[in-house]
Amino acid sequence: MGQYVVILTAVVATGVAVYFAGKNFAMTKRFKSVISIDDEVNRVRKELEEEKAGLAHDIDQAKANAAKLGKNYTEAKIVYDRLKHELSLLQEESEDMSFGVYKPQYSFDASERYKAELDKVYELKKASTRNGTAATKVGDLAVQRFRQKLILRAFNGECDAATAKVKWNNVTRMEERIRKAYAAINTLGDYVTITPSYLELCLAELRLTHEFETKKQEEKEEQRAIREQMREEEQAQREFERAKKEAASEKLRAEKALQAAKVELQKASGEHALAIQRKVEELEQKMVEAQAKQEHAVSMAQLTRMGHVYVISNIGSFGENVFKIGMTRRLDPEDRVQELGGAPVPFGFDIHAMMFSEDAPGLENALHRQFSSGRLNLVNCRKEFFRANLDDIASFATSQGVKVDFTKLAEARQFRESEAIRLKAAQTGEVLPAEIDEFPESLFAEEEEPVLG
Repeated sequence: MGQYVVILTAVVATGVAVYFAGKNFAMTKRFKSVISIDDEVNRVRKELEEEKAGLAHDIDQAKANAAKLGKNYTEAKIVYDRLKHELSLLQEESEDMSFGVYKPQYSFDASERYKAELDKVYELKKASTRNGTAATKVGDLAVQRFRQKLILRAFNGECDAATAKVKWNNVTRMEERIRKAYAAINTLGDYVTITPSYLELCLAELRLTHEFETKKQEEKEEQRAIREQMREEEQAQREFERAKKEAASEKLRAEKALQAAKVELQKASGEHALAIQRKVEELEQKMVEAQAKQEHAVSMAQLTRMGHVYVISNIGSFGENVFKIGMTRRLDPEDRVQELGGAPVPFGFDIHAMMFSEDAPGLENALHRQFSSGRLNLVNCRKEFFRANLDDIASFATSQGVKVDFTKLAEARQFRESEAIRLKAAQTGEVLPAEIDEFPESLFAEEEEPVLG
């Protein structure tokens, strides 16, 4: 009996132990995160420290790489700039401002003088090559003489190429190209070097060629301006001659009519005589006017400095406050303004003032000098466009003894109408007429066959 009690007690104790062990496991599993929070905090802190250390290492590495990349970039940029600079010497691009504006080295007044100076430089180069002063040589004379020829051929080739390509917008670039070739060839010369005096001769040839071509272009422009002035003078002269003939014909007709009226007046009486008398007076006035026209045409033809100075603008083509100040000797000066507003510009000119002067060239020159600071084209002074205030122009003209009314408002009708059409199209979404394609669908337009018969 006692044995069974012991066994039963052991079984019960075992069951209770198993039950509480299960409950303990469940509770431990359920509240594990709470029970081991200190351990979890320590673990997380450790991971953070490790990550922080790793990040610090990565940052240090990145800084080192950045410094290395920066250094490499700086070195590469230097090489790039140098190569770009050297490449630009070989390209026919517009002048880079870093090369500066070319300053003429010579001041000859005619292209023939430049040509003569160029011939002199050619002869000096030939003499320098023949007498051995173009390049120095050290060592065996036979070997170095051969190398000297090679070096001079290479350098002369570079100089000839630069001189052949020199233009108004690349002259300083071509100078730099020759200097670069000089330095490079002397580095590779192997005891043979080009002398500085020969370099200066080649640079002089380049500069003279450039200024020679520039002077020829200036002479062409001057000849074109002279031809235009001659055409203007011829046109004015034709107008004067036509006006004289018309005035003479008008005077002759008035004289014949006056004689006939006087004869009729002698025979008339009463009211009819009064009417004829009024007609005679009108014809006499016409004769006076015809005589005045004839005298004016004669004086205009004889006095070559007499003419009109005009102030005109073209807002659509040149913008606000830009005026052309020019001169014409035409009897009707507005004809000249109409010509200027032809095909070369998209819109016509507006006349702000038309000033008659017995010394039109003098008045024109005075206006040009007064407003020279506003001249648009600083290279070609024959372009008579100025940025100025119209009130200032009117005030200066008055100070020159010219009496004229200035019209401040520029009508610019076609320009303003064009702008209104564009604005309306933008507001309404209207599609403006399409422009003509740069390349047509076919080279030859289709034509209708001719009708025979």
